[in-house]
Amino acid sequence: MKFSKVRLASIGHFLPNKVMTSEELEMRCDKLYQRLNLPHGRLELMTGIKERRYWDVGTKPSFIATEAAKDALFKTHIESHEVDFLIHASVCRDFLEPATSSVVHQNLGLKSRCGIFDLSNACLGVQSAMVTVASMIEQGQIRSGLIVSGENSGPLIFETIRFLNSNPNLNRKNVKEYIANLTIGSAGVAVLLSDEGICPEGPRILGGVTMTHSNANHLCQGEGDIHSLMMKTDSEELLKAGIQLAQETWEETKKELNWSNDMIDWVIGHQVGQAHEEGILKGLGLFEKKTFKTYENFGNTGSAALPLTLSLLKDSKKVKPNDKMTLLGIGSGLSCLMLGVQW
Repeated sequence: MKFSKVRLASIGHFLPNKVMTSEELEMRCDKLYQRLNLPHGRLELMTGIKERRYWDVGTKPSFIATEAAKDALFKTHIESHEVDFLIHASVCRDFLEPATSSVVHQNLGLKSRCGIFDLSNACLGVQSAMVTVASMIEQGQIRSGLIVSGENSGPLIFETIRFLNSNPNLNRKNVKEYIANLTIGSAGVAVLLSDEGICPEGPRILGGVTMTHSNANHLCQGEGDIHSLMMKTDSEELLKAGIQLAQETWEETKKELNWSNDMIDWVIGHQVGQAHEEGILKGLGLFEKKTFKTYENFGNTGSAALPLTLSLLKDSKKVKPNDKMTLLGIGSGLSCLMLGVQW
């Protein structure tokens, strides 16, 4: 897929004030650590994650997404009444029905001619929604579209802590299925895409490639509701499968955009942790390229992880005009989406 007239008009974020360090999280799991004789400091050492943030249990994804959208709209000259389409794309949602995007639409006071729906694709949700909106803009169906996500890790973290401390059947081997839960963080993001006629100064979304290895869909599965979540992950096998899929997707992306590794200035990936970042970048031959890390202080914020990183990087003003950037998105399923952006 290629886009010729799609611009990144604005990107915003919203972060919780509550912080839990990896050290504090391990202290909350002290019963498990003592029973299995696990050394403290193990979590940060394994993942590179120092802390993650969370909201109170029951904080609605629509509220988080709405606040992020307000930030994105504040940063652009595009008014809320000019938004033609809205997609809510986070793992967390207010309820199964109606679409959480309907609540965000009402909160923002968007026009009635603004279409809405929810899109679910694990950690790849926001990027998948970006492609959907970009395609609509490219075809002339809309002139602007807003993608939002509100992820709250609080329910998952606290349910996992309770489970780890109360389950006598856990051992050093099967406890690994739940370690990924302790890396999850919270954030809200909003991405506003537009036709170049509305925002000619915005970075260009050039296009990219998506690929899927669905034989890996069993490696990370979550279930539950917004009040009590649980997830099991085979982190080691998921990383191996992710690197293989990322390598294949990157080769196809370079062909699609007529790029080479030498042309890349920035690499922004999905923020899982240190091992994931190093494995992916080395596997793609991009380890020496400039990147921007957020997992150290925010953990893995699901569908918000990559756009949060991009938002914070954009605010830092470190990216120079005409810099070429690739967005390396990946989500359980296993699906991968890589996009090219020119600043």
